[in-house]
Amino acid sequence: MAQSQQWQRIPTELSLEQFEQFVLPHLTAGSRGPASKLTAHAIFNYILKLLYLGCQWKALPIAMDRHGKPEIHYTSIYRAFRRWQACECFDAVFLASVVRLSHDQLLDTSVIHGDGTTTAAKKDGDNIGFSGHKHMKGDKVVAFCDRNCNVIAPFVSTPGNRNESPLLRDALPQVMRIAREARLDLRDTVVSLDGVYDCRANRKAIFNRGMVPNINPNPRGRKRTKRGRKALFDLAIFKERFRTIERVFAWEDKFRRLLLRFDRISQLHYAFKIMAYTMINLRHHCGS
Repeated sequence: MAQSQQWQRIPTELSLEQFEQFVLPHLTAGSRGPASKLTAHAIFNYILKLLYLGCQWKALPIAMDRHGKPEIHYTSIYRAFRRWQACECFDAVFLASVVRLSHDQLLDTSVIHGDGTTTAAKKDGDNIGFSGHKHMKGDKVVAFCDRNCNVIAPFVSTPGNRNESPLLRDALPQVMRIAREARLDLRDTVVSLDGVYDCRANRKAIFNRGMVPNINPNPRGRKRTKRGRKALFDLAIFKERFRTIERVFAWEDKFRRLLLRFDRISQLHYAFKIMAYTMINLRHHCGS
């Protein structure tokens, strides 16, 4: 029981050794202005703290120095976050986490599960739409994980009023890119999806990449059984999604910054989401 709890412990802070091993090689240093008062390790942990607490930047709890003043201003942390986001450092850290999981043989890609999740938006911004089905404005993303609840592909996004089924054709190239970088063999891998993605174009896109679709058939209001050969579908594999991809989305909600989107610029919100998925992947190495 203790091992199960430790395995599910998502880190919200990294030690100096963990930071230097998993994060530091992929961060860029600023080339202009004075040097930062704090190390990159301390600044990264402050960003993780904001992601976990979900507070505003100006409300970020900052430690005091020996003079009783904040050791750094929150705008300096924000500038470092914007620089790392613009340089795609968070994407590089996420890719490195997948490569490390593959190297340590912690991935089980015989089946990969994909699904979409919608985030409500507090304010207006780019890539936001009103979803009449869920009665809220926001955006939605599609992500993939393996059978061990490891996120193996970065998500693709769309406004909340768009159907997520076409997103699969944009997400699959990202899955294949990550597979090439991590040297994963996805031939004959089963791609498990729910009925939203049930269409000929999606099945063809999966087949063309050497994988096998396992999509829950969508009757679409038919009163009679559809004629022709039945599509491949294994109910036992489909039921795994409730303890794989749905669990990943539940772990994502641990980071309160992602429960409600406050950022008007979508790329900043997605940078936080990439960080959350990276911490989920690093739970094997940093969760204890």
